[in-house]
Amino acid sequence: MAPSSVCVACRQVLQQSRQLGRSRDIYGARAAYSSIHNTPRLFSTSRLLSVPQATPKPYQPKPPPTNPGSREDPNGVPSEGKELGSPSPAAPSLSIAEELHKRVSSVTETYVAYGVCENLVKECARQADYAIPQAHEKNVEVPKTKDGEDLGVGTGWWFETLGLTPTFNTWAQITFLHMYLLTCRLRCFPPAHAPVWHQHLLDHFFYIAEDRMVVTHNIAARSIRNKYLKDLFVQWRGLMAGYDEGLVRGDAVLATAVWRNIFKADENVDFRGVGEVVSYIRGVLKGLDELADESIASGEVVFGNPESERDGVLQKSRMMIDPAREVKEPAKAAQS
Repeated sequence: MAPSSVCVACRQVLQQSRQLGRSRDIYGARAAYSSIHNTPRLFSTSRLLSVPQATPKPYQPKPPPTNPGSREDPNGVPSEGKELGSPSPAAPSLSIAEELHKRVSSVTETYVAYGVCENLVKECARQADYAIPQAHEKNVEVPKTKDGEDLGVGTGWWFETLGLTPTFNTWAQITFLHMYLLTCRLRCFPPAHAPVWHQHLLDHFFYIAEDRMVVTHNIAARSIRNKYLKDLFVQWRGLMAGYDEGLVRGDAVLATAVWRNIFKADENVDFRGVGEVVSYIRGVLKGLDELADESIASGEVVFGNPESERDGVLQKSRMMIDPAREVKEPAKAAQS
């Protein structure tokens, strides 16, 4: 066979292989086309989408809550197997609400007591207020008392009539006296509320006292201020015990406490002034007792002028005017 000729059998095999490859290409194209057009669409090009609307259900009122003490359930069927007095589901929520109300009211009272006690302490401190003009002048020495205290300038009944020296210690003792009068009235508050008012009243005094140390007396060292504040706290505890004892045992014991704290146990003091202070204490306590708790809690307290007590102190006692009464023989124990 010539080299340039092609075998008939080989030509047939070659044609069959070409037709088989062409059919495979057509089948693959058709499969790709069908896979593209048969994929579900992830979006819609229609503007209006018809959604089936649900049929509204008729209104059905909720059944009334079950009464713990009732023997019937909400459907009117007697509850034979239910235990009487069983807690209702609303009981825990009500108890939680009551507890929250108590806590919120206590927090609110704390803020109210803080603001009111600040005004009350300022009213107490106003009674014996003083100033030191030389405190803010340069190269000027502040005058001193014989005990080494800074001597200031003060006006009012406590300084002009009683002759007390306008010093920090005098101011603190007179402020303590009026704070004690308020403390006696605050003791009449309910036991759950009184401690909050007591604490805020005392705290505000120490705030004002430390501020006066810095502004009026130029005490910049914190250690020195803390020492004075500790001494004031000890004095406060002591005078409370002394005044309490005087209120219980009588005016003579109360006058001793006043003489020891306010007049610094001065033996040359005019005891008519001590009597006026004792009468003033009794009168203020009576006036505070007549005020309602709401007035005290609102800070509606203004102390009066002690000058009105002099006329009552200078009156002679009826025991001194009446003739001597017959002294009775003391009772004797029955003899067996």
